[in-house]
Amino acid sequence: MNRSTLSLLAAATALAAVTGFAAVSAPGTGDTTATTKTPARLPVERTSLLCPAPSTSELAETVYTSFTPAGTQGAGTGGAAELAPSVAPLDDATTTDDEKKDDKKDEEKTGDKAEDDGAKDPATDGADAKAKPFLALKEPGKPVSGTKNAADAPALVGTATGRLAPGWTTQQTTTVTAGDARALFGMTCTAPDTDFWFPGASTDKARQDYVHLTNPDDTAAVADVALYGKDGTLKSDTGEGIPVPARSSVPVLLSTLTTEAAPDVTVHVSTRTGRVGAVVNAADEKAGGDWLTASTDPAPSLVLPGIPADATSVRLVVFAPGEDDAELKVRLAGESGTIVPATASEPLNVKSGMTASLDLGDVTKGEAGSVLLDPAEGAGATPVVAALRVVRGKGADQEVAFIPAAGPVTERSTAADNRAKGSTLSLAAPGGTGKVKVTASAGSGGGEQAVKTYTVKAGTTQAVTPPVPAGLKGSYALTVEPESGGPVYAARTLAVTQDGVPMFTVQTLPDDRGMVSVPATKEDLSVLK
Repeated sequence: MNRSTLSLLAAATALAAVTGFAAVSAPGTGDTTATTKTPARLPVERTSLLCPAPSTSELAETVYTSFTPAGTQGAGTGGAAELAPSVAPLDDATTTDDEKKDDKKDEEKTGDKAEDDGAKDPATDGADAKAKPFLALKEPGKPVSGTKNAADAPALVGTATGRLAPGWTTQQTTTVTAGDARALFGMTCTAPDTDFWFPGASTDKARQDYVHLTNPDDTAAVADVALYGKDGTLKSDTGEGIPVPARSSVPVLLSTLTTEAAPDVTVHVSTRTGRVGAVVNAADEKAGGDWLTASTDPAPSLVLPGIPADATSVRLVVFAPGEDDAELKVRLAGESGTIVPATASEPLNVKSGMTASLDLGDVTKGEAGSVLLDPAEGAGATPVVAALRVVRGKGADQEVAFIPAAGPVTERSTAADNRAKGSTLSLAAPGGTGKVKVTASAGSGGGEQAVKTYTVKAGTTQAVTPPVPAGLKGSYALTVEPESGGPVYAARTLAVTQDGVPMFTVQTLPDDRGMVSVPATKEDLSVLK
């Protein structure tokens, strides 16, 4: 094997450990001098997360919770995991749990002020400015949380390295108690990427939907935002070439990109240069709002887990991004088995490049459930993306949340910011029976972890009250790991009742990608003689 091949293998191994799977083959013809073995599974060494600006309401209170699961084999020692404002340091409305212990004055002064430690002024130095970290995780297995009470909370960008990188997650939960934005907005902060699909958005007059584009890097990114309604592309003159400055966040009101008011819209975000984190903040003037995160990659079969048992309205939104139409059968996996809802007795037709929707009503009938999408009998396997709009409550006491299609938990997944009351874990096994282990971490302020296993029967969804750490103080994280059987899909619902309004938010738990495949080779060094 020549020197260039050795260098290429080293580079690929390093790339895989940071970003994901990388595969390398030895060049040349004739006798093979490098035989590829089964790729090794190794923990990632570096990962990034982006949290959008949470709210513009003066009544907003946002809690950030950061966590890395303990016990990742091969993770080593050392490392850091920090989140900092994307542009400017936070003002003195910021507090952390550790500071609350050490400083009783926090009741009057809610913040750790960003001191002038020689960092450049963000107002004058732009992307070169380095803001003081807002939230710093110290060790795996114990979450850390911080609170921001203001309408000017900035977007956060962060990086985890070393033993804190594998499975690092951050939950952003915002409570707005009154006004048009009254809601519980929750989301798992996202990793940067170059392509996102958001079925379930809207440009209707009753909605105020913003797509937030956050750039974690030191160079500018350029993004395109395309909108698709029931008849295809919505005309837009301003959705292309949107600049996202370095280490900055740009919110874009969807209704300003088109003159067409559409109740069901699919948003496609792609980048021409650079990468961004993208998420949609959806607000309904009658039903509160929540974050809409991206659907999993387009696929012929999808699972949308975690519909609450008391949902009063469920609406399915599907988009076919390819050149072929899709014909889908829609089923519901509930606590007792899988059924075809009465409102989905006929296949759902989804035209290429168009958004289709189906009103499922109060489909759960008092049982938690998950929607399953598969090609209809005799139909082709056309990739689609999908999301659910879910409503709890009635009349003036309605609250909305969104559930995008998600992937299964293949190795591990975590939901942070669970409280002593209000958390529900939904586990769906659309294929064979699956068994998972659920670990409740120590609390951010104290407590001992708790572990419990669950067996989910084939074709069902099981909604459970998750274990709570003994002696819990603060919030805690839930980590799901498969043990045996078929694939399991998971979602966490966090519910808070405010003045009679059943506010809630749902986060799906796709795999945390804390482990990556690194190619292993058997080298014949005789060629170097």
